[in-house]
Amino acid sequence: MTKQDRAVRTRLALIRSAAEQFEARGYVGASLAEISAGAGVSSGALHFHFANKAAVAEAVEHAAEDALREAAARHRHGDGSALQRLVDVTHHIARLLCADVVVRAGLRLNAEQAAGRVRDLRRGWRECVLGLLAEAERGGELAAGVTPQRTSAVVLAATTGIEVLAREDHGWLTRPSLTDLWQLLLPCLAAPCLAGALDPAGSSSVGSSSAGSESAGRETPGSGTPSGQAGPGVRADAGRADAGRAGLALR
Repeated sequence: MTKQDRAVRTRLALIRSAAEQFEARGYVGASLAEISAGAGVSSGALHFHFANKAAVAEAVEHAAEDALREAAARHRHGDGSALQRLVDVTHHIARLLCADVVVRAGLRLNAEQAAGRVRDLRRGWRECVLGLLAEAERGGELAAGVTPQRTSAVVLAATTGIEVLAREDHGWLTRPSLTDLWQLLLPCLAAPCLAGALDPAGSSSVGSSSAGSESAGRETPGSGTPSGQAGPGVRADAGRADAGRAGLALR
């Protein structure tokens, strides 16, 4: 392994370790000593890559932003029904959140706005949702009276709420939970001509597209999920108890 390869691996290990600390303790509670120890490197190696804790946090947020942008782009510019792609991208990002501690930590850091950072990780999601709904409107996929602007506010509120709730219980990110959400929303959003044509559980492309997304410090499926909670790739018939809880809350 070359010196450059080792440096890249060390940096990725530090980002992964930092994400684990930030997710567990928040920005203020995480320490550089714990981050370097978690990566298996010295504090000197950490400072070779990052000047301070704010710089480490910025790297975590940047990696999370890249992963979220890639996930949104795969569905935003795809083929087929725009409404189905909107459903699919929510399932894709839920799987990403289950699988990737860097994405989860990046969103938490961004919400805390610690150390004066101004990156907006949710802006891309807002643009993706509004863009897909605008495309659905142009394609005649929306029911009469449904507008992209008002509908995007509902979708954003629901999905952001699920992401926040999932910080304490990953059951909110299971496929059945997202399916419950779309079973409620799609009949209100979709034009009658699409009745029965949209799959609230996500199309067959969701699993394959999700598998390809990688950010710094990617975990193996399920490795970042606490014991007893659902990991990525949960089948529609799994985790029904969590799904029922989420469905009732959304209703």
